[in-house]
Amino acid sequence: MGVGLGTRWRAWRRARRARRTFGAPRGFRAERFGGIVQTETPRALVFVDRAYARRLGHDGGALWDGPEPAATDDGGNIISAHHLSAPLEAHLQLTNRCDAGCTGCYTGATPQGGPAEWGRDEWLRAVDALADRGVLHLALGGGESAVLPWLGDIVRHARARGLVPNLTTSGLTHVDELCELAPLFGQINVSLDGVGEIYARVRGFDGFARVDAAVQRLRASTPHVGVNTVVTRVNYDHLEDVFRYCRTRGLSEIELLRFKPSGRGAGVFAELTCSDAQHRGILPLALRLARRYRRRVRMDCSYTPMVAHHRPGARLMQWLAIYGCAGGDLLIGAKAHGKVSACSFAAPPAAGPDVVGLGDYWDRPEAFGAFRSWREAAEPCSSCEVHDLCRGGCRVVSAHVSGSLAAPDPECPRVIDWRAAHPASAPAPGEISTRRRLPVLAH
Repeated sequence: MGVGLGTRWRAWRRARRARRTFGAPRGFRAERFGGIVQTETPRALVFVDRAYARRLGHDGGALWDGPEPAATDDGGNIISAHHLSAPLEAHLQLTNRCDAGCTGCYTGATPQGGPAEWGRDEWLRAVDALADRGVLHLALGGGESAVLPWLGDIVRHARARGLVPNLTTSGLTHVDELCELAPLFGQINVSLDGVGEIYARVRGFDGFARVDAAVQRLRASTPHVGVNTVVTRVNYDHLEDVFRYCRTRGLSEIELLRFKPSGRGAGVFAELTCSDAQHRGILPLALRLARRYRRRVRMDCSYTPMVAHHRPGARLMQWLAIYGCAGGDLLIGAKAHGKVSACSFAAPPAAGPDVVGLGDYWDRPEAFGAFRSWREAAEPCSSCEVHDLCRGGCRVVSAHVSGSLAAPDPECPRVIDWRAAHPASAPAPGEISTRRRLPVLAH
């Protein structure tokens, strides 16, 4: 049975009242090319040029002192020409404590958590530092952050500072507390890698009934509940069950995540990562299921090579804001001990700061290493028409399979086909190529 209209209406009213208590989130952030407008209805981040930003009454200050980056006749991407003034979103691993013990847990979470984990006060300071820098969204997770007695303090402080907090949860514990906080979150996604026995086959234990109960309770507390589904070769053929489940429970979105060789996932990557045929088929499958079940579907940035395989064209990909590895630019991560990483799945840079010190590190030439130097690409990335958007695929997969963060994504269909046609050629990370650039959305 799905969620009734009366329940949905009450959940929407509760979420709206809770957000009004803290005021609206930050509405605009200046960038070299113009700025980023945050809207609440529809919920979106919109990249605009300087002329459009001025029409909205905004001034870019020092960022607009120099000449405006210009879109070129061949469709130059002025967004990718330079990293942003700050990440759009920070993924904060508030703890590495979790009792679930999932087979492929990308953080390697344990019931004891990790060494030297930050507490409430450190994370409150981190929220202040990120707000001062201009970050717009927080993605809160773990481990399982629901076990933290001060999670509510972080969420309320984020709202007070104009940040939109979002949450990923297993749905396996502390559901009462999450239901109380639910109206404050922009989005809550519950980890659901399958329905019924498929959940157990992927995760290594039978937790579906508990997760289902949590989903129903959270959905009664806020309309903004969806699922995160890590796609593996085990559950790929059963994704339709997840879409059907989401329609039945009235969930707002499904985010499909590519399996990453991080944490315990590194040890089972060869077993669980999708086949080449599955990777090539994920986009048409997702679109077909989204249409059939009328659900909003998102795919994480590591799927960009699989999207580009179907040749939608660079202009359409940019219009739909399809970007590849955004680590160290559009997003950052922070581990449970506070150290900054380029993304949730990557290790912190050797000389990197904690998240409070991000401001001093962000604009350094060496910041985030290969995540920022994606323009220095080997073939076949260097000649790819959408490299400015794809940025070479998933760096974490590259490092695990190829031994180098700078190597082309070995699961990219273009890379696989190119290497099959050039068996004697080896990747050459660091080879600089001339890139074409695609334009920012103009007014």
